[in-house]
Amino acid sequence: MRHIVVVEDDPVNARLLRTVLERRGGWRVTVTEDPHELMRMAEAGEVHLVVLDVSLNDSHWRGELVNGIDICKLLKGGAATASIPVLLATAHAMRGDEQRFLAESGADDYVSKPLVDLDAFVAQIRRWLPAEAA
Repeated sequence: MRHIVVVEDDPVNARLLRTVLERRGGWRVTVTEDPHELMRMAEAGEVHLVVLDVSLNDSHWRGELVNGIDICKLLKGGAATASIPVLLATAHAMRGDEQRFLAESGADDYVSKPLVDLDAFVAQIRRWLPAEAA
């Protein structure tokens, strides 16, 4: 079963993302705000995709406050984790932000919050996850 990690600090958004991904997608989902937990799982080969909130209020990496852009750079900069698809998620989308966030972070895709079209979101995730062997 494919494993998706959601890095989200808002409990309502985290619950919605988990519910949609588990029920509509059938994936295993872990929700965390901790970049150390994410990197441990990713480096161990346990993560197939990451949905990463851009604005995080209490995520720390080696004593420094980090946001989703910083965490994405960590993932994309690691030999064992660079190929994991990362979808940035943000509610602070203004014209040009999507392209700027993708270019700055190295993320693979982008989704605006709040999620409005849940089926389109699940389809977007499916495009990034290779089919599992039967």
